[in-house]
Amino acid sequence: MDITSTAGADATIDPTRRPRQGFGRTVRAYIALMKPRVLELLLVTTVPVMLLAQGGFPSLWLVLATVIGGTASAGSAAAFNMYLDRDIDAHMQRTVNRPLVTGEVSPRGALTFAWTLAVFSTVWLWLTTNWLAATLSAAAIFFYVVIYTMILKRRTEQNIVWGGIAGCFPVLIGWTAVTGSLAWPPVILFALVFLWTPPHYWPLSMKYREQYDEVHVPMLGATRDGSQVGLQVILYAWATIACSLLLIPVAGMGLVYSVSALVFGGWFIYESHRLYNRAVRGTEPRPMRVFHASITYLTLLFVAIAVDPLLPF
Repeated sequence: MDITSTAGADATIDPTRRPRQGFGRTVRAYIALMKPRVLELLLVTTVPVMLLAQGGFPSLWLVLATVIGGTASAGSAAAFNMYLDRDIDAHMQRTVNRPLVTGEVSPRGALTFAWTLAVFSTVWLWLTTNWLAATLSAAAIFFYVVIYTMILKRRTEQNIVWGGIAGCFPVLIGWTAVTGSLAWPPVILFALVFLWTPPHYWPLSMKYREQYDEVHVPMLGATRDGSQVGLQVILYAWATIACSLLLIPVAGMGLVYSVSALVFGGWFIYESHRLYNRAVRGTEPRPMRVFHASITYLTLLFVAIAVDPLLPF
């Protein structure tokens, strides 16, 4: 499949918006192509899994090498995504300031940057970790770019369910970087992130439903009413918490993780039910409460995964 044959047309981007800019601004624009806020979340799920796989602290070099490779890999996928979605980004308020829309980065520059990061991340992880971690990294890029962005995103309201699989790969990469193989604990964490992604993203699509409607992207939050979306958020939130508890017997998790999974999971479920109840009553559902709660939940849960192997209980 030719990655240069995007659905977006360069005509949607006003060439007069391309400003004259200095080196520093150009660097910041290319960093923005990597979606730094998404990178932070991906790294939060990578490093703790490395501690769990090691049963303590892996070598600092291995952690650093994995973080560098993972950052380049995720940044590559994000840059490809912005290149392919530049037509709709130009018509959505939440994305109108992205570098390809403002003209701070040209389409050719973005595509070159994306391919460079993809090649670098794969080769880097192969040389500094192992072939399995490198292969999983390449698979994550392929899944996000081709399966999600090019095939699913504009065709089905289930896009984020299956497209979200790309965001599950960091837990596998972190584990295999340490052990060189796969096992049940990272598979459970893969499933956990998979189940967590819809109740994380659907509230965001509720917030921006009009913008998704305008560009004809069928996100569930834009195609269904609030009560239907809220119910789906509840179901996936409960499934996420159930999956998190599976890790306790499978990985021999201790008290820190067990309590954290119950407490933070209970809070996530509470916020999900609150969204649904407000939508059913016809009041403002405040979907961003669940969106931010989901990020906090996942972050705290993986902090607990990192801390748990270091403690004797």
